[in-house]
Amino acid sequence: MAIMNILPFARFLLDQAVNEGDIAVDATVGNGHDTVFLAELVGKRGHVFGFDIQAEAIAAARARLAEHGLDGRVTLFQTSHSLLLETLPDSVHGRIAGAVFNLGYLPGGNKQIATQPESTIQAVEQLLSILKPGGIIVLVVYHGHPEGKRERDALLDYVRFLDQRRVHALKYEFINRQNNPPFLIALENRADGSA
Repeated sequence: MAIMNILPFARFLLDQAVNEGDIAVDATVGNGHDTVFLAELVGKRGHVFGFDIQAEAIAAARARLAEHGLDGRVTLFQTSHSLLLETLPDSVHGRIAGAVFNLGYLPGGNKQIATQPESTIQAVEQLLSILKPGGIIVLVVYHGHPEGKRERDALLDYVRFLDQRRVHALKYEFINRQNNPPFLIALENRADGSA
């Protein structure tokens, strides 16, 4: 298929922005798949910071990282991504090349615990303030449940009004698929002011 599905496209975008030696953020660690992907991208000289409020997610990610021999490249925090600025070391501010969010609930976990629009938007705002020029934030939006629809609407309202001189905002979705398929929002830091 010439057109990429959502998750491969998310990884493609991250792969374009994150290089060996970079700093990256997995804002919703989940089962650790993106954490591993980012840890491979940053290599031995880079570092990944991961956030999740659920102990179950942190444990799953830790195990997956160890299985791939990547645990030394990652620091995991069992806290909300809305606390990014106060949690990340000051030394990485302005150096973050890429960040990823998989919104919704933990696959195979408690469906009553889902990401919330308020904390997601706070996290995005904080990341935009510390991304390096050309850095990217990729959000995969799952909106097939009531909380997901609320988060989708709030997030789209928020990104629609980001200053285009500061941020390029992209929405990538399949428009003829049934059952609320996930879609992607990508935000690129245009700190140089180019439109």
